[in-house]
Parts: sequence; structure tokens; C-alpha cells
Amino acid sequence: MASIAGKGWNYVAGVPETEEQQKLRFQVELEFVQCLGNPNYLNFLAQRGYFKDSTFVNYLKYLLYWKEPDYAKYLKYPMCLYFLDLLQYEHFRRELVNAQCSKFIDDQQILLWQHYTRRRSRLLTMPTVNGSMDPNVSSQNAGQPNGHLHSKIS
Repeated sequence: MASIAGKGWNYVAGVPETEEQQKLRFQVELEFVQCLGNPNYLNFLAQRGYFKDSTFVNYLKYLLYWKEPDYAKYLKYPMCLYFLDLLQYEHFRRELVNAQCSKFIDDQQILLWQHYTRRRSRLLTMPTVNGSMDPNVSSQNAGQPNGHLHSKIS
């Protein structure tokens, strides 16, 4: 984990970080990056003026390293990378002050998750072309042209 923990240099103190400091920074940055996937938190930051602070904006640029596969594999909520990208644009940061904007983003995010969850469960329960993923489904029902597992009842 020490090699994954970032650059390993404490720019404030001007000395190399210890392994323990690298692990702590890795955990803190991981948690913060994932918080960026919450539109309500982004609205909170915007209303308190964080996005107007050039130091904070530079920190958001620095965090783009989380998009690299070596780091992204630790993310539980990959949607945060999408928002991290959007936060690089001043216009997006400005709009987040508006609670209606963050509410709209939150609603769209929930709809996306619902659609993805339904589609994923449907794909996992649908039979494959060569047979069925569900051993209880007979092969004669697997090929219904209407996409249903069982034929229509007359």
C-alpha cells in the first residue's frame, strides 16, 4: 500500500513522508474523492465558497490521479470520478451553489442507478442464446420471440 499511497513527499514540511503518513493520506484522499460522488455534498461545498478558492480548485486537479487504474480500483463509488472531471470546469462549480441544480443531479443519479440495477438484474435472469442461466427454465421457453421466459396463455 505504501507504493500506492501517492508521491510520498510532504510539500508543506519539505521532507519525505513516512509510510504511516502515506497510508493516512491515501485513506483521507480516498474518502474525500468518494464524497465528491454526492451532489448534496458538492452543493454544501459550493455554498460555503470552497469552489471559489484557487487552492481548493488546484487540489481538485491534483486528485485527478484517482482516475488511473492503480488508484481507481480502490473506489467503491466510481461515479465520483465523473463528478471530479466536471469539477474541473468553473461553470459546473458555479452552478452547484443552486440547490435545485444539485437536486436535479441527485435525481438523475438515482434514476441511472435504478435503470442500471433493473437492467443488470434482467440480464442476469434472462436465458442466454445457448441455454439458460437458470437451471429451472426449460430450453423450449428460452427462445420466446417476445423476450419472456414463458409463452402467452391463450
